[in-house]
Amino acid sequence: MGSVSEIEGKVLGADPFAALVQDLEVARVLAAARAEIDSVLWRRDIRSNAAAVARASIERGGRDSAAIDGADTAVIDDSPMGRVLARAIDVTAAVPGQVGAWSTAPLQVIAALHAIAANDFAAKDELGRPRSQELADDALRIGQLPPAALVGPRLTLLAELVLAPTTAPAILVAGIVHAELLTLRPFAWGSGLVARAAARCVLAERAVDPSLFTIPENGMFTMGRPAYVDAMRAYASGTMAGSSAYLIWFAGACALGAKAVTV
Repeated sequence: MGSVSEIEGKVLGADPFAALVQDLEVARVLAAARAEIDSVLWRRDIRSNAAAVARASIERGGRDSAAIDGADTAVIDDSPMGRVLARAIDVTAAVPGQVGAWSTAPLQVIAALHAIAANDFAAKDELGRPRSQELADDALRIGQLPPAALVGPRLTLLAELVLAPTTAPAILVAGIVHAELLTLRPFAWGSGLVARAAARCVLAERAVDPSLFTIPENGMFTMGRPAYVDAMRAYASGTMAGSSAYLIWFAGACALGAKAVTV
């Protein structure tokens, strides 16, 4: 499933992500995305309004994450779509408090994010717990749901990979975390919200966007649901070409998310 299978089979034990940056176009777009983010971090107007910019990023990122999952609403209310919006903003707002734990306990962070994202949508004994059945929400209509028996082992492998030393760009690592969670769909509900929040967490923990100013969810939303689905299906193909296509999409979303920052 996906390029983590490629990593496990080919380079686990060395630098686990090295093979993914051999594609020159992938390396180019990752560098371009990092440059866009760096340009935001160095802007004086943003640094002088850091708290307000970070709050705006949470609000806009949460709204765009909800919209990606089909929540077409402008207000938080007690409707199903209103509650999706509320949970999307809540889980995005929770990311800063989870950044410190990511470097030692990523699975704990993923569980904590799910407990917030799925509140009111899953039973309390399911919050933070991987699914045990062959059923999960698929807001993007990606299809290809991996068997429940693979969820635990794949999450464990993902944790091992993100804790392993690597010289790969942090945006690539964030992209792999996002893609694995979204293709695996480890939870019966809310995996998409968790995947996008976890990507933010990686970008902050690896000091790409430590203040969480940028809005990668806006880049994903701006590029459109069809492009999102194509990227995820490419990754889920399990080929290096598919992984490269996905990473080019993800880097583009991060770059657009940097350009979306305003004061």
